[in-house]
Amino acid sequence: MTDRANMPEGALHGIKVLDLSRVLAGPSCTQVLADLGAEVIKVERPHIGDETRHWAPPKFSDDTSAYYATINRNKKSLTVDITKPAGQAIIKQLIADSDIVVENFKVGGLKKYGLDYDSLKQANPRLIYASLTGFGQTGPDAKRPGYDYIIQGLSGLMSITGPSDGEPHKVGVAVVDLFAGLQLTIGIQAALLARQHTGFGQHVDVALLDSALAMLANVGMNHLASGDVPPRLGNQHPNIVPYQVFAGQGEAHFILACGNDSQFAKLCDVLGIDWHSDSRFTTNPQRVANRELLCNELAKKFGEQPRNYWLEVLDQAGIPCGAIHNVAEALAMPQALAREMIVDFSEQGSPVRALGNPIKLSASPVSYRTPPPQLSAHTDSTLADLGYDSEMIAKLKADGIV
Repeated sequence: MTDRANMPEGALHGIKVLDLSRVLAGPSCTQVLADLGAEVIKVERPHIGDETRHWAPPKFSDDTSAYYATINRNKKSLTVDITKPAGQAIIKQLIADSDIVVENFKVGGLKKYGLDYDSLKQANPRLIYASLTGFGQTGPDAKRPGYDYIIQGLSGLMSITGPSDGEPHKVGVAVVDLFAGLQLTIGIQAALLARQHTGFGQHVDVALLDSALAMLANVGMNHLASGDVPPRLGNQHPNIVPYQVFAGQGEAHFILACGNDSQFAKLCDVLGIDWHSDSRFTTNPQRVANRELLCNELAKKFGEQPRNYWLEVLDQAGIPCGAIHNVAEALAMPQALAREMIVDFSEQGSPVRALGNPIKLSASPVSYRTPPPQLSAHTDSTLADLGYDSEMIAKLKADGIV
C-alpha cells in the first residue's frame, strides 16, 4: 500500500458527493469518484444499511460482505431515515454544499421527500444530480423497476450469449449494472466540465436498458445494417473467423483470435497447411461464409498437441492467443499483481482485500484511502460537521432518525 501521508491529491479532490444509491450500479459509480479523490458520503438505512452488506457468504466482517466491499471503499457511512422530515433536513443540509448527488430510486421516488432534482436545484443551482434507473426518466417504461438480469434479457444481450445449440445465458457478473455505472461516471464528469463554463449543474439520466442496448455494439449494428436477427454463436465471433475457443490435447481450452488475413496466413504456416491459399478461406468474408468447415478442421488439428504447446508456438508467431483462466489464476497473474489490481487494507486494520481500480493517472493517481466503512461509522462526525451537538445527535438516535 502507498504511504497515505505521501499520496498526491486525487483528480477529484475537493469534490463532494452525496451517495443515495445502493446495491451495485450506483455505488460502483461513486466508488470510482471516491478512488479519484472525491469525498463520498454514503447514506444508508439505520440499523440495516445497504442490503448488499448482508449478501453473504462470503464476508469480511459481520456487516461487510464481499459483495458490499466490491463497490464501497473510500466512502463514509451515514445512516439517516430519509422518510422522516428530520432525516430529510439532514440530507438537504448536506446537499447545500455538495457538488454531486447520485441516486437510484424509482422515477419520482424522491419527489415526495423533496429530494428530487427540481426541488434541490433551487437551493443549489450548481448541483449535479445523477440518476441511475432501469429504464430512464422518460418513456412508457420509466416507472418500472430495473434489474441487471432482466435487462440482460430485454436488451438482447442474452440472446447472443451462450452456446448456439443451448439456452440463452447471462454474463457471469452483473455487466449491465457495471457498464451503466461507468456511463453514469462519464456523464457526471462531463457535467462537472460543463459547470466550469456555465456555472450551473444539471440532471444526468442513465438507464440500465439504454446502457445494455449500447453494449450490443457491432452485433446491434449488424442487425441495423442487414435487418437480420443476430444468432447466438457461443464462443465464436459474428464477424471474424477464426476467432473463438479451441481445445488442445486433453481438453485444456484456449482462445485463438485471428483478426486479419495476415494473422490467418501465419496460423497456416504454424500448422503447416496452406488454407490461406484456398479460395474458401483466403479472406475473412470467405472464412465467415465457410466458418463451420474451417473451424471443424482447426479443432481436429489443435487436438493433436497440448494447449501449452499451441500457446507457445502461436505466441512466437505473433498470432493472438491466450489461456482461459479461472478467477484464482487470473488474479495470481504477475501482470495483474504488477498493475496493483489487488488492494490489501490490512495496514488500516481491515481484513478486506479488494479488486483494484484500472484507471492509472500519472499526476493524480487513484488512491485507496479507507476500506469499506462499517455501518454508521461516520454518522456522528458528519452530523457534528453540520453543527449538531452531542445532545442533538443523541435525540436523533433515540427518535430513530439516524
